[in-house]
Amino acid sequence: MWRSIIVSLALLASFEGYSQSVIRGILYDSKENRYLPNATVQLFAVNDSFPLRSVLSKTTGGFELVGLQPGSYRFKITMVGFDPVDSLFSIGDTLNLGVISLSRTARVLEEVIVRATAPPVRQKADTLEYSANSFKVNPDANVEDLVKKMPGITVENGTVKAGGEDVKKVTIDGRDFFGDDATVALRNLPSEVVDKIQVFDRLSDQAQFTGFDDGNTTKSINIVTRANMRNGQFGRLYAGYGTNDRYSAGGNVTFVKGNRRISLVGMSNNINQQNFANEDLLGLTSNNTRGNRGGNRGGPGGRSGGNAGNFLVGQQGGITKTNSFGINFSNLIAPRWELTGSYFFNNSQNTSNEVTERQLFSTGDSTRYYNEVSRSETDNSNHRLNLRIENKIDSFNSILITPSLSYQKNNSINSLTGSNSIHQTTILSESVNQQDRSNEGYNLNLGVLYRHSFAKKGRTFSVGLNSGYNDRNSDNYLDALTTGQSQDDSLRQYTEQLNRGFQASANITYTEPLGKRSQLQFSYNPSKTYNLSDQQTYQYNETDLKYSNRDDSLSTRFTNDYNTQRGGITFRVGDRDNMFSAGISYQQSTLHTQYEYPARPEISRSFNNLLPNFNWSKKLSTASRIRVNYNSNVNAPGSNQLQEIINNSNPLFLSTGNASLGQSLTHRVVARYNYTLTNKGLSLFANLFLQKTDDYIANASFIASEDSVLSPSVTLYKGSQLTKPVNMNGYYNARSFFTLGIPVKALKSNVNLNAGYSFVRTPGMINYQQNYSRTNNYNVGAVISSNISEYVDFTLSYSANFNNVRNSLQPTLNNDYFTQQAGVQFNLLSKSGWVLQHDLSNQSYKGLTDGFNQSFWLWNLGAGKKFLKDKKGELRLSVFDLLKQNRSITRTVTETYLEDVQTQVLQRYFMLTFSYRLRNFGQPAREEKRQERRPALRN
Repeated sequence: MWRSIIVSLALLASFEGYSQSVIRGILYDSKENRYLPNATVQLFAVNDSFPLRSVLSKTTGGFELVGLQPGSYRFKITMVGFDPVDSLFSIGDTLNLGVISLSRTARVLEEVIVRATAPPVRQKADTLEYSANSFKVNPDANVEDLVKKMPGITVENGTVKAGGEDVKKVTIDGRDFFGDDATVALRNLPSEVVDKIQVFDRLSDQAQFTGFDDGNTTKSINIVTRANMRNGQFGRLYAGYGTNDRYSAGGNVTFVKGNRRISLVGMSNNINQQNFANEDLLGLTSNNTRGNRGGNRGGPGGRSGGNAGNFLVGQQGGITKTNSFGINFSNLIAPRWELTGSYFFNNSQNTSNEVTERQLFSTGDSTRYYNEVSRSETDNSNHRLNLRIENKIDSFNSILITPSLSYQKNNSINSLTGSNSIHQTTILSESVNQQDRSNEGYNLNLGVLYRHSFAKKGRTFSVGLNSGYNDRNSDNYLDALTTGQSQDDSLRQYTEQLNRGFQASANITYTEPLGKRSQLQFSYNPSKTYNLSDQQTYQYNETDLKYSNRDDSLSTRFTNDYNTQRGGITFRVGDRDNMFSAGISYQQSTLHTQYEYPARPEISRSFNNLLPNFNWSKKLSTASRIRVNYNSNVNAPGSNQLQEIINNSNPLFLSTGNASLGQSLTHRVVARYNYTLTNKGLSLFANLFLQKTDDYIANASFIASEDSVLSPSVTLYKGSQLTKPVNMNGYYNARSFFTLGIPVKALKSNVNLNAGYSFVRTPGMINYQQNYSRTNNYNVGAVISSNISEYVDFTLSYSANFNNVRNSLQPTLNNDYFTQQAGVQFNLLSKSGWVLQHDLSNQSYKGLTDGFNQSFWLWNLGAGKKFLKDKKGELRLSVFDLLKQNRSITRTVTETYLEDVQTQVLQRYFMLTFSYRLRNFGQPAREEKRQERRPALRN
C-alpha cells in the first residue's frame, strides 16, 4: 500500500514547476490499528549516503521534513520489526504523503538475534565501531566507565586516549557536546543510552567537504544513542558530606525530544574533582615563578593528576575547591538552520605545596643542583561560550558559522625558597621570594565556512575565513631576598603588562574531477598575525613609599607581525577502499619585529618553504586496513620568545627572549594499522608517529661561575641560570603504540594487552656548548575487564614504564628510572540493591633522586544501598585513601636538566553521599517491548 502511495504522489510532484517547502506524512500499523512513533525518517541526495534531513516520527505517527529545494531525492523509513521504506522520487512544491502503512517483517526474531549478537568491534571504512551491548557495566555507569572496557581506549589522568592518541572531540549522534571537552561528555552521559561508540580521525569541516585530508585531523569519538532513548529525560543528582568538612554536590540532566537536546551539568566540591580545561587557567599558574618549568604538576598519586592539552579537561596539582556549571544545546531552529552550542563556567580555588630537586646538565666536573620548596594559592574563574550555526541552503550550498568567546580571571599568591648548590653541599646562591599576581583576559574567535557543490560530481568550491582577537593584562608584585657570593640583594618591584593580538586567515579551495576515481585540488591560504606586548616595571621608592621608579631595563613596548602566503596543488586517486593523494605547497612568510621602547633597529626576515604532503589508505582485507599520512608545516616563534627583556620572577632562574629567532619547519609521519576479526571479537591496533623539526626553538642556558651584574636592578648570581631561546637542528621524536584486545570466554572478560616505545632527542645549549638530551621509554600494560553481568564489574590492570635518559654534555648524569602501577577495581551489585565498591592500586618509583623513590598504596572503598521506586535512589558511605599513603611524584626531562617534583595531595577522608537517578524515556512500540524481553536479546 505505502509503495503505491509514494510512487503516485512522487510522479504527481514531478510535474510541479514551483518551489516546495515541506514533506509530510503519517506512519501507521494497519495490523494493530495504531500510529507508529519513534520511527526514523531520512531524506538523502540521490548519490549521497549522509542524510540531508533526519527526524523521528511523533507519538501521533506524523513527521515533517522541511527546508527542501525542488529536485530528486531518496526517501527512507526504518523501524525495528517493520520492512524498510526506500524510494527515489522528485518533488516540486509541498508534498503530503498522507498515511503510510508499514508492513511487518516476516523474520522479526531473526533480525533481533543478529542485532543482539553484533560483534564487539568492527572496522567500517576509517571508523572503528564498538557495540555497547558487548561490554557489561553497572546500571549506574557513565560512558567513561563503558569506553574504558573497549580495546584501544584508555582514560589516563583525566585524558581520554584512543589508539594512544588524545581524544579531542566527542559528539553525540554527530552533534557537538560541550565544545572540545571530551571528559565532560563521557562523565555526564549514562552508559545505558549508548548503542555504539565510533572512533575515527575527524577531518576539518572543509576537508570533510572536499574529501582531501589537509592534515588537521583530531581523534574523535561519536556516541550513537539508542533509538528508543532519543525522546525523554535522563541524568543524576547527588550530594555528600564527609570528615574534615569535605563535601561534594552536583549532577547532570539531559532533555531530548526529536532534534532538540538540552544538557545541564554542575558541581561544587572540595575533594579535587576538577572540571576545567587548560584554557581556563589562562597560562598563569604558580609554575610561572620557576622559569622554564612548564606544565602543571601531578595530582594524587597519578589517580587524579596529570596534564591536559588542546582544551581537554585536566587536573591541577595540590588540593582544589571547584564550582562549575555548564549547558549544552542543539536544535533545528528554523528550516535548514541547525544550532549547537555550549556555555561553561568554572571557578577553582587551588592550594599547592611542592618540593623540587633539579639536576642541571652543566659543563665542568661539578654537578649543579637546584632545590626548591614552594607554595601557591590560586583563585581562577573562566567563562566559555561556543556556538556552531549551520545553514544547508540547498542541495548545492551550505554555510557554517563557529563563534567562540572565553573570559578568564586569575589571582594568585606564590612563595618559594630556592637554592643553587654543588653536589647539594656547597650553597652558591639562594633566594626567598613571593609574588602576588592578578590576571585578566579574553579570547574572541569567529570562523565562517562557505561550501558549494557544482552539478558535476567532484567539482566543489569552498572558502573558510577565520579571525581571532585576544586581550590580556596582568599586575604582578614581587618581593625577593637573594644571597650570592659577593652580595645580598633585596628586590621590591611592580610590573604592569598588557598583551594584545589579532589573527586572520583564509582557506580557499577548488576541486576538479579528472575521472570517476581521481580529483585535483587547488588551494590558497593567506594569513596575518599581529601581537603587541607592553610591559612597564617599577621599583619601590622608599622615599614616597610607592612603586614610582620606572626600571628602564625591565620595561618595553614591542610589536611583531607574521604574514604568510601559501598556495598548493594536490592530486587524489582511488576510493574508500584504496586511496592515495599527494601534493605540494609553496609558502612565503615574513616576520617583522619592532621595538617602540626602548629604541632598537627593526628586524624583518623572509622565509620560503616547499611543503609536501601525501596520504595513503588501503583496505587490506575485510578485517584490516592501513593508513599512512605525511605532512609538513612551519611555526613562527611567539611574542614572549621574541621579546628581549629579562624575566626576574625567580632571581635564581632568569630568562629573556631573542628577537633574531626564525620559524621552525616540522615534518610528521603517522602510520596506523587496524585489524578486527569480527567472529572472534579480536582487535589489533598499531600506530607509529615520527617527527623531525629543523630550526627547533631550543633553550640556551648560561650558568654563572660568579656574580654578574646584568642591569642596575638585575644580578645573575653564582650558580644561577640565564636562559634564552635559539634555533637549533637535531630535534627528533618517535613514538609507537600497540594494543591487542580479545575476549576470554573462560574468564567472561575482555583482555587488552598494550606495549609502546618512544624516543625523543632534544637539542640545547649550556654555556655555549651544544647538548643533546635523549630519552627512551619502553612501556607495557595489561587490562582484564569483566563482561559477566551488570551485577559483577571488575577490572585488573598493570602498567610499567622503563626510561633511560642520556645527554651528550655530561654523561655522568645519565639516568635510568622505572615506574609501575598495578590496580584492582570491582563494583558488586545485588538484586536487592546492595552496592560494594573497591579500588586498590599500588604505584612505585625507582631510579629517581633521593627521597623520591617510593612505593605507596591508594585504597578507596564504598558501600551503599539502592532504594525508592525502580531503585533510583542510593545512599553510600565511602572512604578515600584508607591507608593514608597517597602521593604525587613527577619526573621531567628537558635538554638542560632533569627534575623530580613531589606535590601536596588529598589524603584520607570519609563521605556519606545520596544520589538520585533520573530516567524518563518515551515509550517504544509494543512490538519492540516484546522483543526486548526475549532471551535472545541477552548477552
